Amino acid sequence: MVIETKNLKKKYDDLVAVRGINLKVKQGEIFGLLGPNGAGKTTTLMMLATLLEPTSGTALINGYDIRKQPDKVRRQIGMVFQDPSSDDILTGYENLRLHALMYDVEKSIRKKRINEVLRMVDIYDRKDELVRHYSGGMRRRLEIARGLLHHPKVLFLDEPTLGLDPSGRKQAWGYIEKLVQTEKITVIITTHYMEEADKLCDRIAIIDFGKVVAIDTPENLKKQIGGDIIKIKSDNVNVQGIKKLKFVMKLKQIDGFTQITLKNANEHLQEVLAIAGKVDSVEVHSPTLDDVFLHYAGREYREEGGEGGWADRAMTYQSRGR
Repeated sequence: MVIETKNLKKKYDDLVAVRGINLKVKQGEIFGLLGPNGAGKTTTLMMLATLLEPTSGTALINGYDIRKQPDKVRRQIGMVFQDPSSDDILTGYENLRLHALMYDVEKSIRKKRINEVLRMVDIYDRKDELVRHYSGGMRRRLEIARGLLHHPKVLFLDEPTLGLDPSGRKQAWGYIEKLVQTEKITVIITTHYMEEADKLCDRIAIIDFGKVVAIDTPENLKKQIGGDIIKIKSDNVNVQGIKKLKFVMKLKQIDGFTQITLKNANEHLQEVLAIAGKVDSVEVHSPTLDDVFLHYAGREYREEGGEGGWADRAMTYQSRGR
């Protein structure tokens, strides 16, 4: 295993950000940490990258312990942060040269490697322009290139397509898939975009409230739900009547919706609606990763609040020596 966490925990006073995570990630995987903002994804990533010290537990990155051998761990990893961190008063090439110097990339191969990663993310022709003139997508690609410069075994991507439009997001997916093939590395992605996780990840760990609530391939996670989904919005659904139907496998009421799991939804939709009563809206679909999360956590994704608050507090605590 390239990554193995061992009961990894992080606590700030009364706030428990990560509650004992155990993961094993294989070489060459694109492994997703999926969950709502505030779930503990970024905090977990920061501990794996040695930017935060765990409260307890530890992890091994390519055989090195994040607590006992942080310097050796940093040689094994590349990191692309959620917020832009490239210097916009430098050119793309100058940003990469500075990073190569910091990571002590050998002088004899430095220029060749910089040009190599610039071509890999398709910004070689713009390498001499100031980063301030780059689009959001170009800047993300530059930061991915920077993370690859020193030939890491593992690349951490924290919300790699945050802020990109749909076209830019899909383009970024293509670059991520390409670099896994060309660089033969393991990629760990945090995201709360369902489509992104479904498209890119070989396996996914769903994290909520600092715990892993499910882990498997996207397809297997969806198969675990079983059947089709009917989602009804109504103020007064006849829940007991629907539950008595023989083909209904499961029923949950979440955030003003009644979610019904059943076999052959198209065949039974009219019967369900006849019993349900007055309905404001109805959706019918096969299980998605959204449904997987509802199955395990019993509620919709949180899109606000943000884990960034934890990350900010984390850096504050670290700077105070706590």
